[in-house]
Amino acid sequence: MLWTLRARLGYWLARRLFHWSWLVQQPRAWSWMQGQFARMAALGDVSVQSFYGHLLLFRGQGLGARQEGLRLLQLAATAGDGKAAYQLGVVSLAGDLQRAADAQSAASWWVKAASAGHPLAARRLVGLYQQGGPGLAANPELATRYEARATELGL
Repeated sequence: MLWTLRARLGYWLARRLFHWSWLVQQPRAWSWMQGQFARMAALGDVSVQSFYGHLLLFRGQGLGARQEGLRLLQLAATAGDGKAAYQLGVVSLAGDLQRAADAQSAASWWVKAASAGHPLAARRLVGLYQQGGPGLAANPELATRYEARATELGL
């Protein structure tokens, strides 16, 4: 119980300090902040997993940080976070040195994101189903369905 309270307070403070760019540039302060983010993500907080996953994916140093970022994003997306699911779809469609581009996987992540209310995911599904992609045939019927969903979500 005390450990959880300490983790929540440390995370709250680290998120406040995160907006001070001069402090983020200090190696010891940044290391401490990352420790707070990691501790809170380990407790299973979905919003923290999404935030820290994005942070590691885009600002992490090395392949290990990228892999941890993707792992945290998968946990958050599986728990219903639309932003994390959208980002996993983008990564799946782009591919990398370890995995080839996979439009089927991207579509499944974007379907989850659109279901969670992410308007850009619905828009990307429209384009993907209109044109098709690696491992996914074009489907005008689904493109029309997600066009309506994107409009419903405000795009």
